[in-house]
Amino acid sequence: MDFQASGYLLIILGIVFILAELVLFTGGILAGIGAMISLVGVALLFAFGSTETGLTALLSLCIGAPLFGALIFYVWPYSPMSRKLIKSVEDDVTVANISGNLELEQLRGRIGRVVSPLRPSGIADFDGQRVDVITQGMMVETGAFVRCIDVRAGRVVVRPTEKPSANDLETADFS
Repeated sequence: MDFQASGYLLIILGIVFILAELVLFTGGILAGIGAMISLVGVALLFAFGSTETGLTALLSLCIGAPLFGALIFYVWPYSPMSRKLIKSVEDDVTVANISGNLELEQLRGRIGRVVSPLRPSGIADFDGQRVDVITQGMMVETGAFVRCIDVRAGRVVVRPTEKPSANDLETADFS
C-alpha cells in the first residue's frame, strides 16, 4: 500500500473515531485521537502526494467537518439513539401562566405541602396537583405546610403555616 492510500485511510479512520465519540462518550478522547489521526493522514498526502491533493484533503476537512458537525448537532436530538440515551421527563407541574390563571385562583386560601425547598420559589403540592409557587422572600424547607395567600400575575404566592388538623380542614372556608 502506498503512502497516499495510507493518508486517505488515516483520514477515514479519524472520522470513524470522531463518530465513535458520539456513541461511546469518552470525554473527547476519541474525538481528539480522531482529529490527530486525520491530520497525520493530511500530512501524508502533502508529503507523498501532490500539493493539490494535500490542499484538497485539508480544505475538505476544514470545511466538511464543521458542516458535518453542525448537521450532527441538528439531527442528533431527533435520532432514536438520543431518545434512548436522553430521557425526557415530563413533570406534571402546572406552570403559572395566563391561560391557567383561573385554575390557580382556586388555590387561594388552600393549604399545600412543599415538595422542593422554596428558596424563595419552588414546587408545592395542593391536593395532588404540583404547582410552581413563590414565597414573600422567606425560605421554606421540604415537607413544610404552606397556605396560598395570593395569585398575582399568574404566580402562586404562599406563606408557611402550621400543620392543619382535621377539624380545621372540615370547617375551613376555601372560597
